[in-house]
Amino acid sequence: MSGERVDPLSAVSQTLPPAGEDHVVPFHVGALDVRGRSVQLGPALDAIISRHDYPAPVAAVLAEIVVLTVLLGASLKFNGKFIVQTQTDGPVSFMVADFASPDAIRAYARYDADALEAMFAQGKGDAGELLGSGALAMTIDHGGHDRRYQGVVELTGDGLEDAACRYFRQSEQIPTRIRLAAAEMLVPADGGAAHSWRAGGLIAQFLPDAPERMRQGDLPGGDAPEGLYDADDAFAGDQDDEAWAEAKALVDTIGDDELTDPNVGVERLLYRLFHEAGVRVYQPLKVVDKCSCSRDKIAAVLDNFDDSEIDEALRGDGGDDEAGVIVTKCEFCSAEYRFTREELGGTTER
Repeated sequence: MSGERVDPLSAVSQTLPPAGEDHVVPFHVGALDVRGRSVQLGPALDAIISRHDYPAPVAAVLAEIVVLTVLLGASLKFNGKFIVQTQTDGPVSFMVADFASPDAIRAYARYDADALEAMFAQGKGDAGELLGSGALAMTIDHGGHDRRYQGVVELTGDGLEDAACRYFRQSEQIPTRIRLAAAEMLVPADGGAAHSWRAGGLIAQFLPDAPERMRQGDLPGGDAPEGLYDADDAFAGDQDDEAWAEAKALVDTIGDDELTDPNVGVERLLYRLFHEAGVRVYQPLKVVDKCSCSRDKIAAVLDNFDDSEIDEALRGDGGDDEAGVIVTKCEFCSAEYRFTREELGGTTER
């Protein structure tokens, strides 16, 4: 009937209920030969960020790398880790996030407070400026004694989205679009309001049955003749497959608020994007805030120290309260572990 409203959630899937926050939703748009995943992170992300006193801009860019890691790590088909890290010359000089299959995410960032303040004083501070130039590394760790696989792409001040897409283009040769966004929310609390972090993202990849349809031009700087690339580094002599061109255009319409708004949700967003082509969603994958550190792991590391190194550490540098105790703190989850000489085995003369 004309004017009848269609429920977007039932239009996306007749069988699966809405995934909700902290769940990765795989999807497939058959008419466009596109597969991907989308996620909205809420409590899991907020727990990671709230353990550290990050300035808001640092928290936001860390939230983006968490989303990116979750989107990519959720595709692992084995018990292992997917690790994303940046090392750059910007105020946020180092970030790392790792996703341990099937569901655990953790992350932290290092930053220079003075450099941040100077940047803000100049009216700067977007994600690309916070990171600066350097490298983005993605590592697949199968665990055990299996070799790691690592790919690296240059960060040139253009932010995580563009760098990750460039990684897939030059390393995996898969046409890819990625969107990331983070937001600090105000939520009702006793006596007023509390701050809470949310973030969301989507990855779409062009995976047709005929591999030749995926063909893209070489990246600038290769062997292609001068003038074959336009201002956006698009290959002027080779048009995108029509299906992928349509998919890219749709993904590029996503607003940051759509990725982070809990009232939109993943399924509703997918419907907005792909309802004309038809989109199928699959069983969502839960994401939890979980660190892999433990007292036993720290003790195993300390067991590799010789007696002189242990004795030096036991002297402590934190005052009388720390003398005779080795104190370690996990940079990811801030858990603190304390060890005496007796716990490490043996005794030492003072």
